[in-house]
Amino acid sequence: MSYLLDEQAPASAAGWLDRHRGGQAGLAGRWRALDMRRWLQLGLAALWLIDALLQVQSVMFSTAFGQTLAATAPGNPALIAGPITWAARLTEAHPGWTNAAFASVQLFLALGIAWRPTVKLALAASVAWSLSVWWLGEGLGGVLNGTADPVSGAPGAVIIYALLAVLLWPAGRAGPFEAARPAGAGPARLAWLALWGSFAYFAVQGANRAAQGLHSMMSGMAAGEPGWLASLDRGTASLLAGRGTGVSIVLAVLFAVVALGIFLPVPWARATVLLAAAVAVLIWVAGQNFGGILAGSATDPNTGPVLVLLAAAYWPVPRSAAGVGQE
Repeated sequence: MSYLLDEQAPASAAGWLDRHRGGQAGLAGRWRALDMRRWLQLGLAALWLIDALLQVQSVMFSTAFGQTLAATAPGNPALIAGPITWAARLTEAHPGWTNAAFASVQLFLALGIAWRPTVKLALAASVAWSLSVWWLGEGLGGVLNGTADPVSGAPGAVIIYALLAVLLWPAGRAGPFEAARPAGAGPARLAWLALWGSFAYFAVQGANRAAQGLHSMMSGMAAGEPGWLASLDRGTASLLAGRGTGVSIVLAVLFAVVALGIFLPVPWARATVLLAAAVAVLIWVAGQNFGGILAGSATDPNTGPVLVLLAAAYWPVPRSAAGVGQE
């Protein structure tokens, strides 16, 4: 009997190893089979997962989170500010379960988008959730109260999540870039124009174009950040002192170029997409401190990463590769 067991054990182990290797090869094959659209959807799922993880920081389970929500109400029309104030009071009164609900919803959105059978339901739910958070949690990104600043993250990362959910909706039609597949290239380019055009508009509005506007913003960002990042903030603030107006105009022109460049022929459109990604990374580092994640109080990574993901969705593909992908 022991002889038989000794002879069978290697065979059993070899069979398990073969199945294991076959499973690994099958999994690797499935990952390679994912098309660009699915990778972009998984990128959006990753952003929601990061938001969920940030939402379970200890500070979020205190009244500070509700106070942060309340701070977005001033300056907004009463119709907008009233529900924000109500939501903030509810969150302050019950910080534990309200924040747990926030984190849970964002986790479910991440998992729903990542799991192919529920991707449509999760994308639709993410649009509804994004719009509600943009209103009740971000005060519409300051668009109506004159505080919107694209450098610091206006009009808000969460509204771009909603845009991405629409542009990445599973679609069987062909397109010159992934964002064009649900509704066509024309509407997708208009959405890009509206977003980046709004950046150009906000950049030269009110306090954003004041001589000391950018200097004041950067000076106030150093608090709570690691020493090296706080030093970068102070150095950038010093560089911008008295130059806010000129820098705002340069940024507005840059944003306008990005907004319009998507309508150019393919080589120039690709250059525009690369420029958009570079600008997104620049403002994420120098203007948003990586979304404030290192300070321990961020609820999302801000607009930098989501704008890079959006740029990837607009990358022009060769005509031969612009066919129907796997959904």
